[in-house]
Amino acid sequence: MKRKRIILFFVLLIAIILSFVTTCYGFELRELTGTQTETEALQKAGNSIVKVITTIGMVISVVMLIVLGIKYMMGSTSEKAEYKKTLLPYIIGAGLVFAASGIAQLIYELAIQL
Repeated sequence: MKRKRIILFFVLLIAIILSFVTTCYGFELRELTGTQTETEALQKAGNSIVKVITTIGMVISVVMLIVLGIKYMMGSTSEKAEYKKTLLPYIIGAGLVFAASGIAQLIYELAIQL
Protein backbone atom coordinates (compact mmCIF):
# COMPACT_ATOMS: atom_id res chain seq x y z
CA MET A 1 0.00 0.00 0.00
CA LYS A 2 2.79 2.41 0.94
CA ARG A 3 4.73 1.54 -2.22
CA LYS A 4 1.69 2.34 -4.37
CA ARG A 5 1.41 5.77 -2.76
CA ILE A 6 5.07 6.52 -3.44
CA ILE A 7 4.74 5.46 -7.08
CA LEU A 8 1.56 7.50 -7.46
CA PHE A 9 3.29 10.50 -5.90
CA PHE A 10 6.20 10.34 -8.34
CA VAL A 11 3.90 9.82 -11.33
CA LEU A 12 1.87 12.87 -10.33
CA LEU A 13 5.06 14.87 -9.71
CA ILE A 14 6.39 14.02 -13.17
CA ALA A 15 3.01 14.88 -14.74
CA ILE A 16 3.00 18.26 -13.00
CA ILE A 17 6.56 19.02 -14.07
CA LEU A 18 5.83 18.04 -17.67
CA SER A 19 2.72 20.21 -17.73
CA PHE A 20 4.90 23.29 -17.15
CA VAL A 21 7.27 22.51 -20.03
CA THR A 22 6.80 25.01 -22.83
CA THR A 23 8.72 26.10 -25.88
CA CYS A 24 10.52 29.38 -25.51
CA TYR A 25 11.89 31.29 -28.45
CA GLY A 26 14.63 33.70 -27.47
CA PHE A 27 15.50 36.93 -29.21
CA GLU A 28 17.89 39.76 -28.71
CA LEU A 29 16.82 43.23 -27.71
CA ARG A 30 17.87 44.68 -31.06
CA GLU A 31 15.66 42.17 -32.90
CA LEU A 32 12.51 43.83 -31.55
CA THR A 33 10.46 45.35 -34.29
CA GLY A 34 9.11 48.77 -33.62
CA THR A 35 10.34 52.27 -33.30
CA GLN A 36 12.76 53.40 -30.65
CA THR A 37 10.04 55.30 -28.81
CA GLU A 38 7.87 52.18 -28.55
CA THR A 39 10.75 50.21 -27.07
CA GLU A 40 11.55 52.99 -24.61
CA ALA A 41 7.88 53.24 -23.62
CA LEU A 42 7.81 49.50 -22.99
CA GLN A 43 10.93 49.71 -20.84
CA LYS A 44 9.51 52.64 -18.85
CA ALA A 45 6.24 50.77 -18.27
CA GLY A 46 8.14 47.68 -17.12
CA ASN A 47 10.30 49.72 -14.77
CA SER A 48 7.29 51.43 -13.22
CA ILE A 49 5.51 48.10 -12.71
CA VAL A 50 8.58 46.62 -11.00
CA LYS A 51 8.89 49.69 -8.75
CA VAL A 52 5.23 49.46 -7.69
CA ILE A 53 5.48 45.74 -6.93
CA THR A 54 8.71 46.25 -4.98
CA THR A 55 7.20 49.11 -2.98
CA ILE A 56 4.11 47.06 -2.13
CA GLY A 57 6.31 44.15 -1.05
CA MET A 58 8.40 46.41 1.17
CA VAL A 59 5.33 47.94 2.81
CA ILE A 60 3.83 44.51 3.48
CA SER A 61 7.16 43.31 4.93
CA VAL A 62 7.38 46.24 7.33
CA VAL A 63 3.75 45.85 8.40
CA MET A 64 4.27 42.13 9.05
CA LEU A 65 7.39 42.90 11.09
CA ILE A 66 5.40 45.34 13.21
CA VAL A 67 2.62 42.77 13.73
CA LEU A 68 5.10 40.05 14.68
CA GLY A 69 6.84 42.45 17.07
CA ILE A 70 3.59 43.35 18.81
CA LYS A 71 2.55 39.70 19.05
CA TYR A 72 5.97 38.83 20.45
CA MET A 73 5.78 41.53 23.12
CA MET A 74 2.24 40.61 24.14
CA GLY A 75 2.62 36.81 23.97
CA SER A 76 3.30 34.29 26.66
CA THR A 77 6.54 32.32 26.91
CA SER A 78 5.34 29.47 24.68
CA GLU A 79 3.95 31.93 22.12
CA LYS A 80 7.29 33.76 22.07
CA ALA A 81 9.03 30.49 21.21
CA GLU A 82 6.63 30.00 18.29
CA TYR A 83 7.22 33.53 17.03
CA LYS A 84 10.97 32.97 17.16
CA LYS A 85 10.52 29.92 14.92
CA THR A 86 8.57 31.92 12.33
CA LEU A 87 10.99 34.84 12.46
CA LEU A 88 13.83 33.26 10.43
CA PRO A 89 11.72 32.48 7.33
CA TYR A 90 10.22 35.96 7.57
CA ILE A 91 13.65 37.59 7.68
CA ILE A 92 14.81 35.58 4.67
CA GLY A 93 11.66 36.52 2.71
CA ALA A 94 11.86 40.18 3.67
CA GLY A 95 15.53 40.26 2.67
CA LEU A 96 14.65 38.82 -0.73
CA VAL A 97 11.90 41.39 -1.19
CA PHE A 98 14.24 44.25 -0.34
CA ALA A 99 17.02 42.85 -2.55
CA ALA A 100 14.79 41.82 -5.47
CA SER A 101 15.14 45.03 -7.44
CA GLY A 102 18.91 45.03 -7.00
CA ILE A 103 19.17 41.40 -8.08
CA ALA A 104 16.96 42.04 -11.12
CA GLN A 105 19.04 45.08 -12.09
CA LEU A 106 22.27 43.04 -11.76
CA ILE A 107 20.88 40.25 -13.96
CA TYR A 108 19.72 42.81 -16.52
CA GLU A 109 23.14 44.47 -16.69
CA LEU A 110 24.90 41.11 -17.03
CA ALA A 111 22.51 40.08 -19.80
CA ILE A 112 23.08 43.33 -21.71
CA GLN A 113 26.86 42.80 -21.60
CA LEU A 114 26.51 39.39 -23.25
